Amino acid sequence: MPIYNKRFTLSALSAAVISAASAGTYAQETGTSALEEITVTGIRQSLTNAMDVKRDSAGVVDAISAEDIGKFPDTNLAESLQRITGVSIDRSNNEGNKVTVRGFGPNFNLVTLNGRQMPNSSALQSEGINRSFKFAEISAESVSGVEVFKTGKADIYSGGIGSTINIKTARPFDYDGFVASASVKGVMDTSVEKGDTVTPEIASMVSSTFFEDKLGVLVAVSHAVRDSRSESVSTQAWVPNYGAADTSAIDRSKNPEATYWAPWTFDVDVADHQRERQNAQLVVQFAPVDNVTATLDYTASRYDEDISMNRTSVWFDSSTGVTDSNGTVINPSVLNDELNFWAWNYQFVTENDSVGLNVEWDATESLSFGLDVHDSTSHSQPGGIPAETIANTRNPGKLVDITADFSSGSGLPGISFDDSALAGGAFAPENIVSDLFQERGLEIENQIKQYQLDGTWENLDDGALKTIKFGIASTDYKVDSYDSQSFAFVDLGDLASLGIDFEQLGDFGDQIGSNAGLFPLLADYEASDFIEAVKASGQYFEATPTFNKVEEETLAAFVTADFETEFNGYPVRLSTGLRFEDTEVVGTSIQNGILGLSYWHDEELREVNDDTPSADTLEGSYTRFLPNLDASVELSEELVARASYSRTLSRADISAMFPSTSLNVSRPGGPFNASQGNPGLLPITSDNFDLSVEYYYDEGSYASLGYFKKYVENFIGATFEDRVITDVNGNPITDPSVNPRPGCPDASGANPACLGNASDPVVTWNVATPGNLEDAEVYGWELAVQHMFGDTGFGAIFNATIVDGDVEYDVYDNENVFALTGMSDSANLIGFYEKDAFQARLAYNWRDDFLLATRQSQIGGQPVFNEAYGQWDLNASYDVTEDISVFVEGLNITEETIRRHGRFANQLVSAQQYGARYNIGVRAKF
Repeated sequence: MPIYNKRFTLSALSAAVISAASAGTYAQETGTSALEEITVTGIRQSLTNAMDVKRDSAGVVDAISAEDIGKFPDTNLAESLQRITGVSIDRSNNEGNKVTVRGFGPNFNLVTLNGRQMPNSSALQSEGINRSFKFAEISAESVSGVEVFKTGKADIYSGGIGSTINIKTARPFDYDGFVASASVKGVMDTSVEKGDTVTPEIASMVSSTFFEDKLGVLVAVSHAVRDSRSESVSTQAWVPNYGAADTSAIDRSKNPEATYWAPWTFDVDVADHQRERQNAQLVVQFAPVDNVTATLDYTASRYDEDISMNRTSVWFDSSTGVTDSNGTVINPSVLNDELNFWAWNYQFVTENDSVGLNVEWDATESLSFGLDVHDSTSHSQPGGIPAETIANTRNPGKLVDITADFSSGSGLPGISFDDSALAGGAFAPENIVSDLFQERGLEIENQIKQYQLDGTWENLDDGALKTIKFGIASTDYKVDSYDSQSFAFVDLGDLASLGIDFEQLGDFGDQIGSNAGLFPLLADYEASDFIEAVKASGQYFEATPTFNKVEEETLAAFVTADFETEFNGYPVRLSTGLRFEDTEVVGTSIQNGILGLSYWHDEELREVNDDTPSADTLEGSYTRFLPNLDASVELSEELVARASYSRTLSRADISAMFPSTSLNVSRPGGPFNASQGNPGLLPITSDNFDLSVEYYYDEGSYASLGYFKKYVENFIGATFEDRVITDVNGNPITDPSVNPRPGCPDASGANPACLGNASDPVVTWNVATPGNLEDAEVYGWELAVQHMFGDTGFGAIFNATIVDGDVEYDVYDNENVFALTGMSDSANLIGFYEKDAFQARLAYNWRDDFLLATRQSQIGGQPVFNEAYGQWDLNASYDVTEDISVFVEGLNITEETIRRHGRFANQLVSAQQYGARYNIGVRAKF
C-alpha cells in the first residue's frame, strides 16, 4: 500500500508564501522584478490555519488564528475560546472571563503567554486566591493566535488537567518590514442607566525591522472603557435546618433525614459598572548573526472596575414556613422584622507586568539551544485599597411582617410585607436608621519567576528518529496577601445628609420575570458617603489585618523524542516524553492572637484580638513523573487517526494552603464556622487517554470525532471537623451571648463584661480544612464539523462536547465533600459568509447546567448550580478599501439572562440580566 505524502490541505497562506518564494527565485535567475507577495486573510483563512494546526500537531490540539493583523475573531479572548470543541466559559458581568475545558473548571487549566505561566490576583474574596487566569484583562487585538493543548506534553509547563492554553502575541520578525494596524470602536451597552451610552475602545500596533532585518521593534497599545448595569434578584444562602419548618411534605425516600433548607435573605440588587482596561506590549528582537535571535519583551495590563450597587433586602432570622417534597421552605415568614437598604462600592484594581528574555542559538545544523526567562507579577489593590465598602440602613423597631414565595422553580420568587405599624411605611425617610458599615480589603501580589534552558537535536539523516528535545526548568511561585476587614454597627442619627432616595422598579428585571412580586422601591445612595459620615462621627473601626504568604518552588527536567515511520505502508508519527518535577511549598500566616468573642450586637459576636502578631508556618513537598505518548496514523490523504496518553497535574488553590485558622462566621446562637488551610496538599493528577479520528475532505473542511477519559487522583475537597478553638492564652473560646451580663450587647466595645470568659459556654466550631480526598473518572465525546460551501463564500461550524463522570453533586447528600465544578455538555453552531469585501458571522454558544461552586456566600457545603445558557453573537465587516474596513459586533443580541439555584430549582441563588452589547468601529492596516 502506498505511503501518502501529498497534503492537499496546504493552506492558501502557505501557498501564497511558496508562490512568492518561487517568484523571487525566478526573478533572480531571469533578472526580472519579483512578483508581489499576496497574503490571504479573513474568516476562511483563519479557520484553515487553525485546521492545519490541529492536523499537524502531536496530541490533541485546537487553535484559533487572527483573521488579520490586529483582528481576532472576537473582542474577548474567552469568547473566542468558547467556539472550540470542549471549551466553555464563565462570564463576569456578561463578559467572558474564565474557561472550562472538558468539564474541568478554571482552576484546572493552565494559561501561558508565549509559553510562560502567567500570575493571577483578585481582590474578590468570594473567589479565594486561585491560579485561574482572567481573560477579560487582556485585549484581543494584540493576540496573533491561541493554542489549546488538551493532552499533556513533557516540554510545556505543568498545571493543567483540563488543558494548557497558550496565548501567542505578535513579534516584529513575524512580519516583513513595516506594518501597522489600528482600530477605533464605540461600545453601546443597552443596559446602561448611569454612565455613558457610548464608550471607546482603541487599539493600535506598529512593527518594523531595521539594519537589514537584524533589529525589530513592535509596540502595541489598547484602551477600553465599558459602562453597564446589572440587575439581580438573589438570596445569600440556603441554610440547612434554619429556623422552624413544617416538614410533613418531605419525601423521605429521597430525603430520609428530612433535612430542610431555608433562605438566609431575599435581595433585589441594581449595580452600575464602569470598567477601564489598558494593555501595552513592547517587543525588541535582535539577530546579530544568522544563527542567534534574541527577543526581549515587556507586557503590561491595567484593569480598573468601579461598581456602585444598591440592595433592598430582608434577613430571615428565625423564620417559619412549610417545605415542599424536596425540603425547600417555600414560604419563609418572619414577624416583627425590618427591611434593609444596602449600598456597595466596589473598587477593583489589578496591575499586571511581565518582562521576558528569549535567546535561540542554532549551534550547528542539527543542534540548537534556547534560553527563556521571565519575571511576571500580578498585583491587586496596590497600596491596600479597600475592594469593598458596604453600608446598611434599616427600619427601626422591627415592626414589619414579611413572607416570601419560593414555590416556583423558574422565573422570580415573590416577597410581601406588612409595614402598617410604621407610620408612613417602610420606605419613609423618617423610618430609616443607620445600621452597620463594612470594609474589605484583599491586597495580593503574585510573582512568578521562570527559567528554562533547552536543546533540540534534529536528525539530518534517514531514520525513524527525527528530533530529541531536552531541558531543565525552574518555577518560583510566590503569593503575598494582606487581608483586612472592618465591621461595626453605628448610630449616625439623622441620615438626611446621606441623601437616601428611592426609585420605582420600572422595567427592573423585565427579562428575568415579572417584578410584580418584588419590593415596590429600590434604595439609591452611596456607601462611600456613609463611610465618610461614620469617620466624621468618630465611629470608624479598623480590624486587625492578616498576612498570608505561600512560596512554591518547582525544579523540572524533561526529554522528548519525535519519530516518523510507516506501518504496513501507512505514515505513522510518534511523540513521546517524560517530565520530572520536584516541588516544595512553604505557607506562612501572620496574625494577632485571638482574645475571644465579644457580644457586640444581638446579631454579631465580634472577634477581639491582642496587639501581638505571631506567625504560623507549615511546609509540604512532593515529586511527580509526567509521561506522555502521542501517535497519529495517516490512513489516507484525508483520514487521520490519533491516540494519546499523558499524565498531567493541577496544583491546589493558594488560599487553600494558608496555615492560619480564620473565624468566618460567629453569630449569637450560631452558626460558628471557621477554616484552616493546608500547605501539605498534594497536586491533583490525571491519567489521560484520547482516541480520535479526523477526516480532512476539502480545503478548510473537516470532521472529527474524539473520545477522552481521565482517571483523576487526589481531588481536593473540604473536610469538616467540630472542635474547640483556643485563644492566645490556650483557653477555649466561649460564647458570651448565651447568658449575657448587664450592659451587653455593647456596640461600643467599651464594656469588658461583654467579652467571653471561662464561665460562658465553650463554642464548638465547625472547622473546614481542605484535603486530598477523592479519586474519580471523567469521560466524554467531542464532535466537530467545519465545512466550506465551495466558492459561494458560505461556511458553517458545528461542534459539541458530551462529558460525564462519577464526580456529580448529590443534592440529597448533606455530607458532600467533593464534586467537580464546571462539568457540563456544550455546543456551538456558527454560520459565516465571506465574499469580496464583505464578511459576516452569526454564532450560537450553548452550555448545559453545571455546578458552579460548593459554597453559597458565607455558607460552605451548599451548592450553586448555573442553569443552561445559550447566547447569540453577531459580527460583520466591510472592506471600504484594501486597508480600511468598517465593522459592527453584537454580543448577546437576544438579551439572555443567567439564573442560578441551590440544591433544587426553586432555591434561587441569583437571577441576573445584563442586556445586549453592540460595537461599531473602523479598522485600518498599513
